[in-house]
Amino acid sequence: MVIYFDEEKQKREIDELRKQEEEDLVQILAEAKYGVTPVNLSGMPIEIDAIRSIDEKEARGLEVAPFKITDKDLDVGVRTPSKDTIDKLTKYFTDKGYIPHFYMASLSSLEKVWDRYKEMSFAVSSKVGTVSITGEEVKKIIENIKTIEDIKKEIEKNEEDKIHTTSKILETAIAGAIAIDASDIHFEPEEKAVRVRFRLDGVLHNVLDISYDIHKFINSRIKLISGLKITNTSIAQDGRFSIYLDGTEINLRISIMPGAYGESIVIRILNPKTIRVELDDLGIEPKLFDLFMYQIKKPNGLILLTGPTGSGKTTTLYSFLQRIYSTEIKIITIEDPIEYHLDGISQTQTDNEKGYTFLEGLRSALRQDPDVIMVGEIRDNETAKTAVESALTGHLVFSTLHTNNAAGVIPRLIDLDVNPKILVSALSLSIAQRLVRKLCVHCKKEKTPNEKELKTIKKIWAEAKEYGKDFTNYGVNTKDTDEIKIFEPVGCEKCNMTGFSGRMGIFEAIDNNAGIEKIIPNNPSEREIKEIAKKQGYLDMKEDGVVKILKGITSYDEVASVVDLYEE
Repeated sequence: MVIYFDEEKQKREIDELRKQEEEDLVQILAEAKYGVTPVNLSGMPIEIDAIRSIDEKEARGLEVAPFKITDKDLDVGVRTPSKDTIDKLTKYFTDKGYIPHFYMASLSSLEKVWDRYKEMSFAVSSKVGTVSITGEEVKKIIENIKTIEDIKKEIEKNEEDKIHTTSKILETAIAGAIAIDASDIHFEPEEKAVRVRFRLDGVLHNVLDISYDIHKFINSRIKLISGLKITNTSIAQDGRFSIYLDGTEINLRISIMPGAYGESIVIRILNPKTIRVELDDLGIEPKLFDLFMYQIKKPNGLILLTGPTGSGKTTTLYSFLQRIYSTEIKIITIEDPIEYHLDGISQTQTDNEKGYTFLEGLRSALRQDPDVIMVGEIRDNETAKTAVESALTGHLVFSTLHTNNAAGVIPRLIDLDVNPKILVSALSLSIAQRLVRKLCVHCKKEKTPNEKELKTIKKIWAEAKEYGKDFTNYGVNTKDTDEIKIFEPVGCEKCNMTGFSGRMGIFEAIDNNAGIEKIIPNNPSEREIKEIAKKQGYLDMKEDGVVKILKGITSYDEVASVVDLYEE
């Protein structure tokens, strides 16, 4: 009979026994000798914000390990919590602005915390609500990430490091989203794993799946830094925190919602670099652009933007405000939330819990002697009436309204009990918009439209011509409709293999001219308004979409996904 000895296994078992003996000794000595509470840090989540309170060299030298922080209260593990040591450490942390609470911990337990300093290059100098990403390692990640596939590889590489997984995956996901200009990060628990998706140019893309264990720690980490309740998993919560990258503040809005397999997390990234768009770059056709410029420079009036959530209304409003800003006028905004800060403009954010609604904000703004007011959204009849009255009393008012098209603005305002006779004088301009993805200039491919596409384009083309709209004025060759060429997406590394890169607007607008004013008191339908608006000569969204298709800016399918091209 041959007996084999597994020396490695025996060594592991002896190490475990020694560690357990050390933990048992800490349990005995902590209260009996030192009068403090024992703690075993090996199985506890360690908060990166806590270990930032002391650098690694000092922590090892003093044999201490901060592991949890709540506001200024700091929990610290100490190897030998004698009276002299505690007195010195109390002064040390108090001088840094913390309120320390000490626990006795074993050396192996402290080493578990010290290992976490390897993550410190990812995020430094943070506090609750703010994470400052300034480490060279993150900058290198951002520089190296070009595609979603790169982000996936980087996260998978971090998953192999079980000790440091949580913060690295979260910070790599955020850094990667910033690198590729993604607007949202989604962590979605499903039956077998947690799916991670990025929203890029308005479309969600799968990145990878992570385990429930990793998601649990990421969830706690996000809740901690965004000021949410960590233990509450049965209600929806909203929070926020900021990242400072090379001196630029990037706001992140957090939404956490309970689900069948765990809490779903959405991080919305409000990057000034991607949100701030000049009016000239929105994709507004020249004739319509001239109308916009004329109306936004008037001293008073009501300008309303319509469109579904995520159609770029706020970006357009910001562009208007930037264009008209002057030190000679006062501009006030009431927003929910403030997307990004505009220099020289007074911005306020609604808070329904405290009673500061759009209506209250608008009323308060009017007492501040403004020239221009932007109301994030008109949701009720009181806000609608106040906005209309403000436009009549010498203010230029911008706002948004939920309707399907520009022609729906007037019926909607009348539904909100706005007096039609007053509306005639107050309303200046109704605008509707959608966002479409732009074809990647590096890989888009020319194609001949199929029978359905060609028929639809010709029909829209012919209808526009009936009302004197000439597509040649928009850079489209209309000599031979049978030789129409359009473009389709292909996909390359420069566009994350999507075939698209960036987005632009598709617009329509109705000028409140004499023809429109004449029918408003009669509570007109959308169809009646459209018929008169067609004579104004501005492209509607269908026609604007077709122009952008024929110019090769976007694809037929992309326009068809946001505009009803077959509407009569």
